[in-house]
Amino acid sequence: MTRRATKIVATLGPASSDPAMLEDLIRAGVDVVRLNFSHGKAQDHIDRARLVREAAQRAGREVAIMADLQGPKIRVGKFADGKVFLEHGQKFVLDAARTELGDIDAVGLDYKALPEEVKAGDVLLLNDGLIVITVDAVVGKQVHTTVKLGGELSNNKGINKQGGGLTAPALTAKDMDDIRTAMSFQADYVAVSFPKSATDMEMARQLCNVAAAQYNHKPGLIAKIERAEAIPKLLEILLASDGIMVARGDLAVEVGNAAVPALQKRMIKLAREHDKVVITATQMMESMITNPVPTRAEVSDVANAVLDGTDAVMLSAETAAGKYPLETVKEMAQICLAAESGEASKLDTDFIGKTFGRIDQAIAMGALFTAHHMGAKAIVAMTDSGSTALWMSRHLIQVPIYALTPKLVSQRKMTLYRNVRPLLMGNVADRDDALRDAEQRLKALGIMSSGDVYAITCGEPMGAPGGTNMLKICSVA
Repeated sequence: MTRRATKIVATLGPASSDPAMLEDLIRAGVDVVRLNFSHGKAQDHIDRARLVREAAQRAGREVAIMADLQGPKIRVGKFADGKVFLEHGQKFVLDAARTELGDIDAVGLDYKALPEEVKAGDVLLLNDGLIVITVDAVVGKQVHTTVKLGGELSNNKGINKQGGGLTAPALTAKDMDDIRTAMSFQADYVAVSFPKSATDMEMARQLCNVAAAQYNHKPGLIAKIERAEAIPKLLEILLASDGIMVARGDLAVEVGNAAVPALQKRMIKLAREHDKVVITATQMMESMITNPVPTRAEVSDVANAVLDGTDAVMLSAETAAGKYPLETVKEMAQICLAAESGEASKLDTDFIGKTFGRIDQAIAMGALFTAHHMGAKAIVAMTDSGSTALWMSRHLIQVPIYALTPKLVSQRKMTLYRNVRPLLMGNVADRDDALRDAEQRLKALGIMSSGDVYAITCGEPMGAPGGTNMLKICSVA
């Protein structure tokens, strides 16, 4: 059985919503399915979540569902002809008071606060930075600009301010409704768009927990780092979240393309150091929207994210609307495997100067260290919440980690953790029975065979959360 440590997040859309295609994608290696709440109605997402669960069951693989909130709409309005072509040097007005459709001279704004938040000299970037305009003056509700880099501008394209500074709240009324929708089908993760501070994430967590309380559910929260303002507050946002997404599209527009690769490396490193998960996203296999093979630059991009230690790599339009969703997932899986084969474990240096204040964390680290130096076939973590597996997965190790849990919600959440394969097990009260069941399960799956050495962690008494306090080295009978 080929094991890939890096996980694949795939966005669902028209190209991937057919039940057979969805099942094929899961079989090909999709670990997390992203529902993009920027498109579609509540019922569409509820129906798609059901399709995902059914397809996963048929494929015999559990996957997580991530609900990605739209966030604030910092966009231009609509045009009478659907689009205009802006020429270099022409004057163009962004008008917050305009109610009629836009034309070559002016367009309305979805984001009514823009005139209060910009001043003469500011640079605005439209349509992911493909169009650049500079602010000449703000007159009442109108922002008068000159086009510096022209191009086609169509309905509802995004607006970014170079260097950041737009104050739109991370959570809108629509997001609050969408959180309730996502909790109705118990989404495993909620991705929050455009957070500027820990407060944004704390508010999102509160809203999620309230909406999910009736289902006895608590989703993981992913902060999408896509604003310039988020960078100085990266650590506080990270600590208030369960993970982050390196959302390279909007981030690149605000901080500049050249700054993004170093920021990506810093974010991945920071997330791993603080026991958080990290997803690398945006344009990873962009050319495969229309082509059956990726470019060499895309292959290098995915491989570099893997070598940096990302938990997951994400596909957006490639699987949502592309011509080759299945081929894209297969290509990405191969790239991840090839990159992982070149990794060197830095486990010994990881532990230099480290102290562990918790018994369960010390046991997790002991299992890694022992399995690595003994050349064990596997590490088996018997875990209730998944914490033990998360800590183990923060270190690069060639030994696969199998997380056995009696909780379906924990199994789904762990599908995002690098190098962790979560498996559902029965709720066994006796320790010796549980250890025997675990070994038999892994033998039955063909993961281990007679004579293989493995490390196993568990807690006594069984089933107590945070109770991992035992490490055992075993040889398969």
